[in-house]
Amino acid sequence: LSLSLSLSLSLLCFAAERIEMELSLSTSSASPAVLRRQASPLLHKQQVLGVSFASALKPSGALRFRSRRPLHRPITCTASPSTASPSTASPTSEVKKKQLDRRDNVRNIAIVAHVDHGKTTLVDSMLRQAKVFRDNQVMQERIMDSNDLERERGITILSKNTSITYKNTKVNIIDTPGHSDFGGEVERVLNMVDGVLLVVDSVEGPMPQTRFVLKKALEFGHAVVVVVNKIDRPSARPEFVVNSTFELFIELNATDEQCDFQAIYASGIKGKAGLSPDDLAEDLGPLFEAIIRCVPGPNIEKDGALQMLATNIEYDEHKGRIAIGRLHAGALRKGMDVRVCTSEDSCRFARVSELFVYEKFYRVPADTVEAGDICAVCGIDDIQIGETIADKVHGKPLPTIKVEEPTVKMAFSVNTSPFSGREGKYVTSRNLRDRLNRELERNLAMKVEDGETADTFIISGRGTLHITILIENMRREGYEFMVGPPKVINKRVNDKLLEPYEIATVEVPENHMGPVVELLGKRRGQMFDMQGVGSEGTTFLRYKIPTRGLLGLRNAILTASRGTAILNTVFDSYGPWAGDISTRDLGSLVAFEDGTSTSYALASAQERGQMFVGAGVDVYKGQIVGIHQRPGDLGLNICKKKAATNIRSNKDVTVVLDTPLTYSLDDCIEYIEEDELVEVTPLSIRMCKNPKMAKKGR
Repeated sequence: LSLSLSLSLSLLCFAAERIEMELSLSTSSASPAVLRRQASPLLHKQQVLGVSFASALKPSGALRFRSRRPLHRPITCTASPSTASPSTASPTSEVKKKQLDRRDNVRNIAIVAHVDHGKTTLVDSMLRQAKVFRDNQVMQERIMDSNDLERERGITILSKNTSITYKNTKVNIIDTPGHSDFGGEVERVLNMVDGVLLVVDSVEGPMPQTRFVLKKALEFGHAVVVVVNKIDRPSARPEFVVNSTFELFIELNATDEQCDFQAIYASGIKGKAGLSPDDLAEDLGPLFEAIIRCVPGPNIEKDGALQMLATNIEYDEHKGRIAIGRLHAGALRKGMDVRVCTSEDSCRFARVSELFVYEKFYRVPADTVEAGDICAVCGIDDIQIGETIADKVHGKPLPTIKVEEPTVKMAFSVNTSPFSGREGKYVTSRNLRDRLNRELERNLAMKVEDGETADTFIISGRGTLHITILIENMRREGYEFMVGPPKVINKRVNDKLLEPYEIATVEVPENHMGPVVELLGKRRGQMFDMQGVGSEGTTFLRYKIPTRGLLGLRNAILTASRGTAILNTVFDSYGPWAGDISTRDLGSLVAFEDGTSTSYALASAQERGQMFVGAGVDVYKGQIVGIHQRPGDLGLNICKKKAATNIRSNKDVTVVLDTPLTYSLDDCIEYIEEDELVEVTPLSIRMCKNPKMAKKGR
């Protein structure tokens, strides 16, 4: 009996040692992403991919050792190209290797992030440290935001190309917009790159637009380097941000290789980066090294037939249309005859007159461009975004660019007010049609349709900001026209009316949270997440809300929170019709005769509400001159003068007028109702009642 017991005990010990050895071997061979899914204590308590992990198995020694590691190893990237030995390569991989080569001296990356997370500031520091400018050269801040409108609003609207050279490797960098309304720019740009820098704020963490751009990047299969920016903020919480980003990867069904992302901690404004939040280098060297190591070079068909997808269009007064894109196969030479294809059937011939590549901050002429590089092509006057520049004989088109459908529409029409033609240079419907068709050539996410009348056009876009930027650009170019209120684009599926829903994220101080929650509830918003943030005393609220409820919401939230709330939205999906939503409780004050406003009339008119105009301003019948303090519109005469008779004194009584409200173009578009219009001219922005709707009302 004692012999059998000792024998069984020795067998059990041997089996335990064997199991532990196999477990340690399998653990060491598993990818770090798999280990993090198994060993991360944060993810055991949360619901991942629909499976609730309430508890975890007790890990063995090897697993327990690995769970003490930091969340991300700053050593290798599984997204980098594999270096398998030739002896282990399969025959199929050898065939693919013959077809596609990897170019190691070029990296193509896009910098994507939520709005105001510091993309353009980070690019500034990268350009300075790569010695793009002279040491004594004076450069403005946010140099990539070259558009006047971008500088005024402090946002990026158009994606732009530049390049730097680091250790004999050319890095093509594309700066992208952060607003969800300009998501079409991001979708186009991702066709040109092999990896992305996902910039995330060290306090806010992943936001709605972060989710959108990351989803698109993962769908393309791009390598992702996560940059936790603004790490020098007092309330920075880098560990939470990295864990939240990792959870976002899992929610978006990323592969194990994509989940094994490199995390870089940086301060874009100071130009510092590091592999640890507590140990930053004096420059952005760790970030440049991560780009070279983690983002693979472009896969090219060096000896194949020429293929280049036109991803962006620019216009030059001397060179005409310039097509920008990445060369996928072959080589492109100056003066080369090419075939321009939309599909296999529709092709035409053209000749490349000039060729440019991006070096540092400028476009530099080139005679030849090899596959894998990003270049600009001149000489093809009718080139469109999504078309392929291919070999004249053997060229085949690449798949066209697809972007998501628009969700908001607005009506543009010829200015019919009594003041039409006073300030604008282009006022006819033909001018309006030509300008809108030109916009379609480079703005893929926008659509233009004919309206009910010959002088009306329906413009569809990703959001009100998307269309407002177009209106502002046209106004500055000398166009004069009228704009109707924004409306959502509904769908009907199986006889059910569906409308677009968006995810709204509101950052608001705790003491103003009550009015904001009440306001979002009135607009059919459903809260699904609420969390406090650090020591700054702010709360994050996440809502799923109909797009109709967001129209005019931004100003209302600022009023309710005394200007402290920050609202961010991104399109989610189409859902059932939510019912009626009241967007404005108060009516308008409307002028009922033409003339010039007087202080005498405004003194009594301002008791009825807040005025938009001051004394001495020309107004016309039907113009909106203020906000009524009650529901419903009220007609006013703000042009009447004090009667000058023998009985009354001719001396004007001193009148104290309130300062009139100054509404911007965005404010006016948010304010107007169904029966109102915004009159847009190069010098003025006015609101008026729609005369056609008034006739129908009678």
